[in-house]
Amino acid sequence: MSTYLDGPVRVSVPATSANLGPGFDSLGLALDHRDVVTAQVVEGRRGRDAGAPRIVVRGSGEGALPLDERHLVHRAMRAAFERMGTDLPSVDLACDNVVPHARGLGSSSAAIVAGICAARGLVAGGSLLMDDDAVLALATELEGHPDNVAPALLGGFTVAYRDGAHVHAVGLEVDPRVEVVAFVPPEGVRTEVARGLLPASVPHADAAANAGRAALLVAALGHRPEMLLAATEDRLHQDYREPAMPETLALVRSLRAEGVPAVVSGAGPTVLVLTDRKRRDELVLRAPRDWAALAVPVDRRGALVTLPEETGRGAAPAPRG
Repeated sequence: MSTYLDGPVRVSVPATSANLGPGFDSLGLALDHRDVVTAQVVEGRRGRDAGAPRIVVRGSGEGALPLDERHLVHRAMRAAFERMGTDLPSVDLACDNVVPHARGLGSSSAAIVAGICAARGLVAGGSLLMDDDAVLALATELEGHPDNVAPALLGGFTVAYRDGAHVHAVGLEVDPRVEVVAFVPPEGVRTEVARGLLPASVPHADAAANAGRAALLVAALGHRPEMLLAATEDRLHQDYREPAMPETLALVRSLRAEGVPAVVSGAGPTVLVLTDRKRRDELVLRAPRDWAALAVPVDRRGALVTLPEETGRGAAPAPRG
């Protein structure tokens, strides 16, 4: 049996936006709007509930998320302990959430990455038992797609792809002039509902157009932000999802008609705008009635883990290998 570290492990994970228009299931961007999970192994718990977790949720999802083994952070921790070949310990979890749920901002990816990193941080030598490639692979396995979990783990702008059974992610620089505004509607849409509206096949011309725009988006985010409007054009997924989020698509089209690079964030229904600092504050005022407007910086740090011996010294990046 592996040795667990004394004291809590704290993991901070950024929100993420996937697809970014043409980059369906491949491109993702980390946003500095963070959920924080604090996990601690509890020794000597007795009785019928000895192995059950004790979970507290504050903020987004409070009163709605399960507080038992079904909680996504705990499920991710359990999978990570199993992958590292360790026993499942009793744990106390405190989840302080700011990433809105079912809005296309990567709340499930944040929970999965936080759970895996927390489990790895609680096991002595955890980063040797599970390196970053293994974390990405497990997170993708639990989430289903790598485009959100990659930026949640690595930060910044990422391109994620599969090579057979293997998952890879490449981190790319984001031009410091790029600012982000997210328009978050009051009601969410489940990812499976939004994905269920997508057709089994698309015209070849649409696929070719998206391939070109996705390549352009890499350049635009990296050093040519003036190209972001053209680079964020999409033909593969956004319009098909309109029945589930008509107000979202109406806002995207209205903003784009004014020359603003707006896209559906992930599976929606949040609208993500890629802009500059001068226009950011003006755009915040454009939120529809009852929608929230979040002006958030691009996150360049990814998952941050504070181990017990580092308490009081600030968070460090998730162990890299």
